[in-house]
Amino acid sequence: MAESSHDINRLFFCTITEGSEASYKELFGVLFPSLFRFAFCLLHSREQAEEVASDVMVRLWQGRNEFAAIENIKMYALVMTRNHSLNLVKKNSRTRIIPLDDMEPGTVRHDSTPEQLLVNAQLRSNLQLAIQNLPARTRLVFQLVKEEGLSYKQASELLNISIRTVDAHLVSAMRKLTQALKVKFDRA
Repeated sequence: MAESSHDINRLFFCTITEGSEASYKELFGVLFPSLFRFAFCLLHSREQAEEVASDVMVRLWQGRNEFAAIENIKMYALVMTRNHSLNLVKKNSRTRIIPLDDMEPGTVRHDSTPEQLLVNAQLRSNLQLAIQNLPARTRLVFQLVKEEGLSYKQASELLNISIRTVDAHLVSAMRKLTQALKVKFDRA
């Protein structure tokens, strides 16, 4: 699970005040995966998402003294990621299909029985497929709030939509996911 904004801000403060590369490396390890996933949602390309997330992390390091007054560095970094990603989308102006091989594998519990592992893998696969079948904006809101742990307010600010719209997307996502999984289990 991602570290809290307070922990991330503390790491960033250590990076600024001490110029500590060790703190920066720890910050990178905590913040980079969230930036990568967000950029990937917008760009549908592993390479471009990695490039954007890396660029944002480099900008944070290079401009660390300029960013000292920022209260929520994770939110700021996500906004930087969004802007950089959208600039790339405009530049490329073509959509790409995400190969299934590019999807992140889920975490496997080692204390599960083989039957539980199989059921969990099928459930995870069905859930991921249902999430991928959501409309793009609904999927993005769902991932920001449910997977990245952003608040409704943070997601609304990041996407320039109202909190009610965030809520509407989440209600729609939950309804569609529940229905999709129910259909899968009814067939089983």
